[in-house]
Amino acid sequence: MISIYPGGLPMKRIVVFCAAVLLVAVTTRIPALSRETAVSEAPFEVWILDQSNTRDENGNGSIIDSVDSGGTLYIYQGSDLNGQSASQATPEVIDLGAGPRNFCVAQTGTAPTRPHMLFLNEANTHVVVSFVATGHVLFIDAATRTPVAAVDVGTQAHAAVPSEDDTFVIVADQNGKKLHRILTDYSTNTFTYDAAGTLELAVGTTPNGLPREDPVLRPDNAPICPDFDESGQFAFVTLRGGGLFVVDTFATPMAIVAEYDRATVHPNGCGGLHTKGKMYVDAGGGTPANPLESDLYTFPLSGYSSTPNPPNTPAPTVVFSRDSLGFVDSHGIALTKHEQYLWVADRAANRIVVVETETDSVINEINLVGEVSGDPAPDLMEISPSGNRVFMAMRGSIPLTGNAASVNNAVGATPGLGIVRVEQGGRSGVLQAIAPISHIVNGVERADPHGIAVRVK
Repeated sequence: MISIYPGGLPMKRIVVFCAAVLLVAVTTRIPALSRETAVSEAPFEVWILDQSNTRDENGNGSIIDSVDSGGTLYIYQGSDLNGQSASQATPEVIDLGAGPRNFCVAQTGTAPTRPHMLFLNEANTHVVVSFVATGHVLFIDAATRTPVAAVDVGTQAHAAVPSEDDTFVIVADQNGKKLHRILTDYSTNTFTYDAAGTLELAVGTTPNGLPREDPVLRPDNAPICPDFDESGQFAFVTLRGGGLFVVDTFATPMAIVAEYDRATVHPNGCGGLHTKGKMYVDAGGGTPANPLESDLYTFPLSGYSSTPNPPNTPAPTVVFSRDSLGFVDSHGIALTKHEQYLWVADRAANRIVVVETETDSVINEINLVGEVSGDPAPDLMEISPSGNRVFMAMRGSIPLTGNAASVNNAVGATPGLGIVRVEQGGRSGVLQAIAPISHIVNGVERADPHGIAVRVK
């Protein structure tokens, strides 16, 4: 006897019908989901710099001297950086001590030393490489990998950051204690040093009549990183000895419109990103005077105009301060997809501090130590186009920049490109793989990755 539902259909037929419907749904939806995933991940590349020298400039048979040049640029295809197989990814390799070095010498008369940071322009057509031991800024056509211009701004080009409208680049001249401007026309590959735009950071006074550099207020005005606000007009310039300037980059010369002292903003900030009407800026360690620091601040972007503000105005909000924890050093910073969470890399503690951007509260800490690496030393970070991975520069055992020898805050054991799988929408993550970067000199591993960028093709 077959049971009958009130509607009159036999139970057996209903079961068969439902199973068929379910089978059709499953077999039709799974391919659709796969296609959706493929479409959402735009083709992209990850560019990462190894700072270690590759060319013997002084002819003494060694490439480890401070006057030697070179470095290596690695370019990975994003499609090769999925899952644990990412550790087997084969990059395109460019020796900066060969053609690019010769190009710089032809353009400027001198060889560039220590490639440190790289940024993409807004159109993703050019890569801008800054050399921190000299003042060279190298512009590379991203599609052809060809150098198209080199500009020497002076003492040290720590970071060269393209403007939001692709009309200029701001260069942090570290030991020169200046902020430079290079005018850019990427369509014609025309790049011109704008001497009239230069801002002196250690000489003179602020609009409030206070000394720009001062043993108490701002003891060391070497600029670390200029980070643009959402308008593209104002740059938040972190300082090696502590304090911060907000600079009008449209003015000639560029002009200070807000000043903060060391007691308000701690030293060595590098990470800066804006979202939801505020600018996030971190503070870190890595110098003999300030070897260990870990702080994060927000500044309201509505508080700045071409009219200068009083000192320490508007006051920043301290999101977190981990200085009391001891072995800490915040440096790299990244926003997850939809900008719901901010990740701050701590290269000393081997952690990522996760901040919820809506409430500015720390909601998690991701420990990166595990089977993949016992000492990853995460530094600068970039996120994939789909938001499912974060790429990190993992430092080497002989860090060439940002390391205080008294504490070895930037020392890592596994130099390479770290791939972190993003979980829970950005609340968490797992270090999934490292694509190793190696440069053996006389039996010693000298690779030291730092600058990193993601280029959507």
